[in-house]
Amino acid sequence: MERPKVIFLDAVGTIFNVKGSVGEVYSQIAKDFDVVVAPEILNAKFSESFKAASPPIFPDVDSYDIPQKEFDWWRKIAFNTFKNAGVLPQFSDFSSFFSELYIHFGTAQPWFIYPDVLSSLKDWRQKDIELGIVSNFDSRIFSVLESLELTDYFTSVTIATQACVAKPDPRIFAIALEKHDCPRSAAWHIGDSILEDYQGARAAGLRGIWINRQI
Repeated sequence: MERPKVIFLDAVGTIFNVKGSVGEVYSQIAKDFDVVVAPEILNAKFSESFKAASPPIFPDVDSYDIPQKEFDWWRKIAFNTFKNAGVLPQFSDFSSFFSELYIHFGTAQPWFIYPDVLSSLKDWRQKDIELGIVSNFDSRIFSVLESLELTDYFTSVTIATQACVAKPDPRIFAIALEKHDCPRSAAWHIGDSILEDYQGARAAGLRGIWINRQI
């Protein structure tokens, strides 16, 4: 198999993921605001709210305003998560809670790096393969990568909120390829979603590789 010029990777669920579960983090921080709700309930309601949300893309928005749009997008998901869990009235100040929650996910604390990642990144770099990230995550990815000491491995980071297009749309892969001046045939994309990563990459002309993190 011919060595690629560039390997793109998805971020959440591929390079790193939430320790425990989203529901556990939500529950833990909610407890600091005197709201008690089981992580299992929050996991289920978060999944429903997340799937119901439109993609986090904000066309015709100035780049300066994107962070606020991202914040508002996630606030709606969190609001609906706790509303559908039936505990929203227990918050005396939901805005303060959500601000703390949002900041928390921009740090290293709630995340872990999958054990095969660092060795793979080092191996690819030693082989002079350029590395990039293509993710539907928001701009907090930059602070997460920095805090997890992963920034230096990647030449480019392409995220949906800045590209105004989300995976599996082929356009986000085209934007990432331009950053490396790389033809589609010389690039791979690795991710944990069959639809967004594997099929999305293949539709864009890249070699798509699915990594099953559920095993």
